[in-house]
Amino acid sequence: MQISMKCSIAVHCLIFIYEAEGKARVTSTLLAESTGCNPVVIRNTLSALKKAGLITVTRGKGGAELCRKPSEINLYMIYSAMEPEGLSSLIGIHSCEGRKCPVAQNIRKVLKGPYDQIEASIRQTMEKITLESMITDYEQRVDTPASEQI
Repeated sequence: MQISMKCSIAVHCLIFIYEAEGKARVTSTLLAESTGCNPVVIRNTLSALKKAGLITVTRGKGGAELCRKPSEINLYMIYSAMEPEGLSSLIGIHSCEGRKCPVAQNIRKVLKGPYDQIEASIRQTMEKITLESMITDYEQRVDTPASEQI
């Protein structure tokens, strides 16, 4: 079980966008260099974040900016932008319907409740983690702020 890397790439981009505000025009090329991802991956990431209302992107010349304060953006919002059906498919149930075995016939119903609880717990935890808290953590860890490197 693993949350896709799309979310970590999106968080990377959002922190970079925040740190670069007023210092540099944040383009997909610049973000690709920072993340080590292909610019196409970055453009898709930015497109998903824009669609979710988390950033704006200036057409033509480029340049991404946050639409909300970092305290108003949580990890679940970012994750949902990147993986709309992500949590509901985080834990899968193997296909075994139509079998004569009573366990096979009922396993989906047996696991639905526990899996729903796990999904709700993960969502609640992700909703408590803000972009602001991740930026604060980043700023406490970095020797040279990104704003000085950009």
